[in-house]
Amino acid sequence: MPRASALWRRGGASGGRAGREMAERRLWALLAALRAGWCLLPQAGYLHPDEFFQSPEVMAGDILNLQVYYPWEFLSSSPCRTVVFPLMTSGVTYWVVKSLQQLNICSSCINSYTLLVSPRLLFTIFSFVLDYSVYRLAPSWEADPWKALVLLAGSYVTLVFYTRTFTNTLEGLLFALLLVLVSSNKSDSSSVKPTSSPLIGIVTTAGFFNRPTFLAFALMPLLYWAGLNVDSQKSIKTIVNPLLKLITCACFTAIVFITADTLYFTSVGLDNFYSIKKSSLFHVIAQLNHKMVVTPLNFLSYNLNPHNLAQHGSHPRVTHFTVNGIMLFGILHILAIGAGFKMLKKYICQLLQVKSYYRGSPRVFVHSEGHPKLLLFYFVPLAFLSLFSHQEPRFLIPLILPLVLFSTSQNRAMKWKPVIIIFNILGALVFGWLHQGGLIPCLFHLEHLMHSPGSSNHTRHYTLLFAHTYMPPRSLLNIKKKDTHIEVIDMAGSEEETLCQTVGQQAKNFTCNDCHFFVIIPGTVRATITKCGVLLKNETLIFPHLSMEDPPQISFLFSENWRSQLGLYILQLGRDHQSP
Repeated sequence: MPRASALWRRGGASGGRAGREMAERRLWALLAALRAGWCLLPQAGYLHPDEFFQSPEVMAGDILNLQVYYPWEFLSSSPCRTVVFPLMTSGVTYWVVKSLQQLNICSSCINSYTLLVSPRLLFTIFSFVLDYSVYRLAPSWEADPWKALVLLAGSYVTLVFYTRTFTNTLEGLLFALLLVLVSSNKSDSSSVKPTSSPLIGIVTTAGFFNRPTFLAFALMPLLYWAGLNVDSQKSIKTIVNPLLKLITCACFTAIVFITADTLYFTSVGLDNFYSIKKSSLFHVIAQLNHKMVVTPLNFLSYNLNPHNLAQHGSHPRVTHFTVNGIMLFGILHILAIGAGFKMLKKYICQLLQVKSYYRGSPRVFVHSEGHPKLLLFYFVPLAFLSLFSHQEPRFLIPLILPLVLFSTSQNRAMKWKPVIIIFNILGALVFGWLHQGGLIPCLFHLEHLMHSPGSSNHTRHYTLLFAHTYMPPRSLLNIKKKDTHIEVIDMAGSEEETLCQTVGQQAKNFTCNDCHFFVIIPGTVRATITKCGVLLKNETLIFPHLSMEDPPQISFLFSENWRSQLGLYILQLGRDHQSP
C-alpha cells in the first residue's frame, strides 16, 4: 500500500506539472496573438522619432517616391547608418505594397495604414526569433522554457519595442541569434559544432554595421564561445580553424555592407543606386575606389565626440543602472542587481577563505544563485553603454533575453508575479497607447482628408504646422514628391513668441479660396494659439495623447476638461487675421 500511495502521488505530481505546462503554452499563445493583433490595430503610441526616421521614412522616399524628411545620418555628406537593413526590412515591405498596387491587385494599397503597419508587421514576425531563442536556450541555463516564454511574451518591451522599426530591435534579435549560436556549441561536453563559427562571424559583423554598440553585447558571448572552443579541442590547429572561419566570414560580410553603402551614398538614392548596379563591373570598382563608405566608423567618430552627444541630450553615467533598467524591466532589473551583488560577495568570500581558515574561523560558503554567466551577459553590455553620456531606455532592450533566462532559473521571478503583471500592463498602456498617442491617428486623419474624393477633383493647398509634438513622419501623409501644394512645418518645442509669429505669418499668407491651414498642438499648450490672435475655423480633438515634454497638470485631470489635457488638437485656422 505505501508503494502504491507513493506511485499515486508521483503520478499526481507529474499530471500537475503537465497541466501547468499546458496552461503556460496557452498563455504564451494568447500573448503571441496579442502581439500580432496589437500591431495590426495598430499601436498608436509613438516611442521615439528614430522608429520612423532610421528606416521607414527613408525607404518611403526612395521606393515609393513620397515626400519625406531624410535624417542627417542618411545624407551623403554624413553617412552614419547602413542602408542594408532598411532595404531588407522597410524596403522589402514597401516594394511588396508598391508591386501589389502596380499589378492592380490592390488599387489603393499605398495609404497611411499600410505605410505604418507593413514594416511593423515584418518586425513583429521577426520578434518571434526572441521566443525561439528563449525556448532553445532555457534548458542550457536551467530555466523552465515555457515559464521563460510567458515572461518574455508578457513583457511590454516585447509587445511594444520589439514590434517597432528600431535599429535597437534588430540589435536585440541579432544578440539573441548570437547567444543561440554560441550556446549550440554545448551539444555535449566534449565537442564544438564546426558550422557555428562562420555564422557567428556573419551575425557579429551584421550587428556591428547595424549598430556599432553591438560589440558591447557580443563581447561576453564571443568570449564564452572562445572558452568552449579552447576547452573542447586538443590541438592548436583545431582551435585556430574555427577562428579563421569566423574572421573570413566576418570580412566577407563587411565587404558586402561596405559595397552596398558605398554605392548607395555615393549615388545619392536608390534610383541611381539601381542604375549603378546595372552598369559594368569596372564602373562599380571605380565608384568604390572613389569614396569608400564605412558607416560604423562614421558612427563611432560622431558619437565619441562629447559635443555631438550633448546635442542629443546628456545624462548621468548611472542612468542606465538606476532609471532605464527599471523603466524597461521593473523588478527583474532590481533582482538582477541584487543577485549581482551576491555574486560579488561570493567571490570576495572565496578569496578570503584561505585567510579565514588559517585564523581558525569556520569556512564561509556563499552559494551562487543562477548562472553567473547570464549576469555577465546582462551587466557587461550595460556597463559599456553607461560609458556614453547619452543614455536612452531603448538602448537596453536587447538585454531582455539574458534577463528573462536568469529570472526564470530557480523560479526567481515567480514570487513577484503580481508586481510583474501590473508593471507590464501599465508599461504597455503608457508606451503603446498614451505616449504621443494622438500624432499617428492625426496623420491618418490628415491623409484621409487630403486624399478624399473632393480634394482629388481640384487642387487644394494645405499647410500643416506641428508644434510641441514629436517629429511627424511625413511619409504617413502619403504625399508624392511631385505634389507641391502641401507644406509641412515642424516647429518642435518652439516658445510662444516664435510660434505665434509663425502662425500669424502663415495665416496672413492665404492667397486662394482653397488654401487650408492646420495647426496640430497638444491640449496642454492649446491656449497658446488663442493668444496668437488668429481666427479659429474648426477644431478636432484626438484622444489620447500624452506629451511628457508638456505634461498635463494633475489638478486639470480631475476637472471637466480632463480630456483636452490628454488630447491632441487639429486646429483649422481661418483666412481673416484678428488683432490680438
